Amino acid sequence: MEILLLGGVIALTALVGVYWSRRQGAVRGPRVAGDGSPADWLPPGVDLGAHATFVQFSAEVCAACRSTARVLAARAAREDGVVHHELDVEDHLALTGRLGILRTPTVLVLDPSGTEVARMSGAVTPARAGEALARVAGPAPGASSDHGAAPSRVAPRDRGPATELGTTTELGTTADAGRAVATRGRA
Repeated sequence: MEILLLGGVIALTALVGVYWSRRQGAVRGPRVAGDGSPADWLPPGVDLGAHATFVQFSAEVCAACRSTARVLAARAAREDGVVHHELDVEDHLALTGRLGILRTPTVLVLDPSGTEVARMSGAVTPARAGEALARVAGPAPGASSDHGAAPSRVAPRDRGPATELGTTTELGTTADAGRAVATRGRA
């Protein structure tokens, strides 16, 4: 009897683990926030891209945030009209609550008008970033019709240690509130 119970617990744990790992970085639909105005919540200094904007909410102690920032910054550097901004959740606590952000990293994908078209939580791979960009209406300036696909020169997965571990940080556990993450992007 004990062996059957132990086997059931192990099977349930394995199923929960598979479910959790498949949701890492998954592209989901937008969540409505604010009064309906596109990007009425954007902090000063966060400019919108001509095609799309990645707004990443990160924490200092979040290992997956670093790998996600590398993936999104590389994507923004390769595609015209795409920008990436990284915001420290500790500097924007009211905003994270308003937007329903419960963990880091969380990435909001905005169209040129500032309307949220997708969001991703957890470590983001190059393929997931491409999938999120595909949800933005119309092709990027100077891009082919398959703008959502990862270019062949990009590895299919970010193999950095943070992605392999799949670490995320739940909000409220960050240690050093004084550090601000620099805002990055290209116009």
